[in-house]
Amino acid sequence: MSDFDYPLNTRELYRKKRKIHRELSDRSGLLHKKIAVLGGSTTNEVVDQLDNFLLHHGISAEFYQSEYGKYWEDATFGNEILDSFSPEIIYIHTNWRNIDIFPKISDSKEVVDSKLEQVFSHYENMWKSIEGKFHCPVIQNNFDRPNYRLMGNRDIWDYRGRSNFISRLNQKFYTYAQNHDNFYINDLEYLSADYGLAEWSSPKYWYLYKSAMCMDAIPYVAKSVADIIKAIYGKNKKVLSLDLDNTLWGGAIGDDGPEGIKIGRDNSSGQAYTEFQEYCKNLKDIGVVLTVNSKNDSDNALSGLTHPDSLLRPDDFVSIKANWEPKNENLAQTADELDLGTDSFVFVDDNPAERELIRKQMPEVAVPEVNTVDDYIRVLDHSGYFEPVSITGEDIRKTDLYRAKAEASQAKRTFSDYGKYLDSLQMVAEIAEFRSVYIPRIAQLTNKSNQFNLTTMRCSDDDIRTMQNSKDYICLYGRLSDKFGDNGLVTVVIGKVNGDELDIILWLMSCRVLKRGMEDAMMNVLISKAKEMGIVRVHGHYYPTVKNSIVKDFYGDYGYKKLKEDASGNTEYVIDTEDYKDKILHMKVK
Repeated sequence: MSDFDYPLNTRELYRKKRKIHRELSDRSGLLHKKIAVLGGSTTNEVVDQLDNFLLHHGISAEFYQSEYGKYWEDATFGNEILDSFSPEIIYIHTNWRNIDIFPKISDSKEVVDSKLEQVFSHYENMWKSIEGKFHCPVIQNNFDRPNYRLMGNRDIWDYRGRSNFISRLNQKFYTYAQNHDNFYINDLEYLSADYGLAEWSSPKYWYLYKSAMCMDAIPYVAKSVADIIKAIYGKNKKVLSLDLDNTLWGGAIGDDGPEGIKIGRDNSSGQAYTEFQEYCKNLKDIGVVLTVNSKNDSDNALSGLTHPDSLLRPDDFVSIKANWEPKNENLAQTADELDLGTDSFVFVDDNPAERELIRKQMPEVAVPEVNTVDDYIRVLDHSGYFEPVSITGEDIRKTDLYRAKAEASQAKRTFSDYGKYLDSLQMVAEIAEFRSVYIPRIAQLTNKSNQFNLTTMRCSDDDIRTMQNSKDYICLYGRLSDKFGDNGLVTVVIGKVNGDELDIILWLMSCRVLKRGMEDAMMNVLISKAKEMGIVRVHGHYYPTVKNSIVKDFYGDYGYKKLKEDASGNTEYVIDTEDYKDKILHMKVK
């Protein structure tokens, strides 16, 4: 198991933190980010643990920390050090002890409401200052609860109760988050309850160290914040690869038959498997792609998935590999069919030998340590593999999109002429300037696309809006549909206008439409648009990463000339717009 697998071994994370940091830092392809941690309590240990969790996700962080208790002053007024640091993420680490106004028993409801607004305004003004100055994502703790209740059970529902006051304040935080892009809640309230409030909120840690929670709870807080940050920057897993026997149902269907497996709500063990299936189906609904990887006969697998009590049906999966091949080979084949890296996968199997096989042969695949079915949901959920920061229409339709991708991959094998294959897809592209309705999806793509991504520029919603509304940029999106379905918004190009020249600062495309000719259509439209604006020369840039080598020669293939290249492989290309010749397309362009 990894040091970062749930449940966390906090003792080892503390004991080995410097060794872990050295080992994880000594890797290529890390994404570098500046993170400001503004604390209402001490944050040194929070930062140390957060640093290692982010490295685990491939993010190398440089940190700024406020002085103890100076979170509001730094955020609201700034200082020279923070301003020059130019954070790309701000994390506000506060807890219930940072609420300096609480109701009194003698207060009327109107007075309590006024106090609530006063406390909320304290935070709202801080967030608005951050937005106006730094234009970066903000992660804000909600409030945990004290480990005492002055009025006992009444404390949670009486308007004068501290528990009630904190609950109402948290709800105002959530409403703000719903109405503001790039604002995220770190759910301290849930973390404290899950950990155990009595131990979490032991006062001695506050008295001795001014720590908002006990020391063993800090890695769980750091992990939670890291889960949000890695999701912002597209480091989430995408695919849940599931075994069948004793994973999605109890028993071995080849031996017990469909009538003998344990599934359904009529008995305790069957109910546990049903609830796990329900959890997996809910993951699918937020955009997680489900696949089957099982040692089984195909007919047996289908008979289990069509069992009357099975909530998961064959159509819920984009790929079903039920055979007797090694599971690492099945997983690799599935990844190839979906045009995804194997590091996008989470593999769940009750068999420890199969888990060990994947860990040894494919260390980039996440393999949670699941033991009994009672624990499947808790382990998978607490691991945070699929933490969403937004849920777009494309996420909801992800299964259909990737099934279409798999079907297209299979159809491709029947054609000897690739052009005829592309014609057979009956593709229609929509290419246009950015529309506000697509801003969340465009920002999501900039943070998730790694293979076809020439500059790996990462953008927030606000960054996208700024360029969309400026005359100094050409901003194009592309949607693609085919006979198998609508692939949604799959490609983005942004160019910065410098007089009569254009710098392409961002060009990316979703891996599920690679080699379809969508890039040809985008280049044709981009050059045409540039000519309309009087641009005579276009510059393209390629910045190499571990994953984007497939686009190393992208500009050269379009007739661009290499202008310069440094020792790291960062390359600049140029072409005169009059020299560009439109590519022949195998699609209609709207």
